[in-house]
Amino acid sequence: MKNNLFICGVDEAGRGPLAGPVYAAAVILDSSRPIKGLDDSKKLSEKRRDYLALEIKQHAVAWAIAEASVKEIDSINILRASLLAMRRAIEMLQIRPHEILVDGLYCPDTGIPSRAIVRGDSTVMSISAASILAKTARDAAMLLLHNVQPQYGFAAHKGYATEAHLMALKMHGVSAEHRRSFRPVREILQQSK
Repeated sequence: MKNNLFICGVDEAGRGPLAGPVYAAAVILDSSRPIKGLDDSKKLSEKRRDYLALEIKQHAVAWAIAEASVKEIDSINILRASLLAMRRAIEMLQIRPHEILVDGLYCPDTGIPSRAIVRGDSTVMSISAASILAKTARDAAMLLLHNVQPQYGFAAHKGYATEAHLMALKMHGVSAEHRRSFRPVREILQQSK
């Protein structure tokens, strides 16, 4: 690490889906052990993301993954819940960073100097790494949820508002893992009254 300055990249996964928690990750990379192939998790195949997630966990100076629940999303809104998950991930790090770089427009309130970087998940390696950890953790959680509630097809769409997911919602109703504050879910609840 240059001058022992710990720069932490932060990103979230799962702001858009109709179901499941929102995840966030915080990563401090080791500049002496670069990880090849880091990029925005959405640009990588699932296999590549899984491989890179292991590399990040093995070689990063520090990393942490946290979430905000469906209940929290519905009570404080998805943006605040995303920032809450980010703050939790940062607080879980075993090393306190000197600076935080966050993908997007907003930074969580941590008391640590922070910068929001639009498209940071494509341009800042530590944010790319956080993007990959958040996405792989959320995808794994949605696969577990699929095992419990296979009727919704979470393994295929990960909770996003696909045609198949919307049809399953209409057929099977809204589960406890669905975000009631999101319009498609709210509309289905209103129709079923």
